[in-house]
Amino acid sequence: MERPWFQAGPAGEGFFETAPLLLRDRFDVARPAASVWEDLTAENPLSWCRILRRVTWTSPRPLGVGSTRTVSALAGAMVLREHFFRWEEGRRYSFCVEQASVPLFRRLAEDYLVEPTGEGSCAFTWTIAVEPNLASRPLNPVNAALLRTLFTDTRRHYAAR
Repeated sequence: MERPWFQAGPAGEGFFETAPLLLRDRFDVARPAASVWEDLTAENPLSWCRILRRVTWTSPRPLGVGSTRTVSALAGAMVLREHFFRWEEGRRYSFCVEQASVPLFRRLAEDYLVEPTGEGSCAFTWTIAVEPNLASRPLNPVNAALLRTLFTDTRRHYAAR
């Protein structure tokens, strides 16, 4: 049986300031920015995050604006189709979810920013912006807690401060 798909609304750069649910964390990483960027654009990025089963690029390389990927999360219970609307090679990318297999939100977008802070260190700032749908708003605390595990797992992965 074919999985149902639910359309998500578009989200641009401004959504990272206006989203009803906004989560942001900064990780000071004792690795060069290029190394962290490689992790974030690898074949299975974020493999260290326990709520993510698999992240798969569905666009050919080189990656950039217009690239797409599919994310399987929560033991495969939710699948997301993502579209990249900002790409600054080696530094930053942003995407929004175009379709989801579970209708938990109206819009969801993420921004990843990697900035050198020294010769062998960098700061990685991860922003998650969500506009839940009306039915899922009571689940905001649970959803926020689940999303924060991405930050916890990333902090552990990079042994970041």
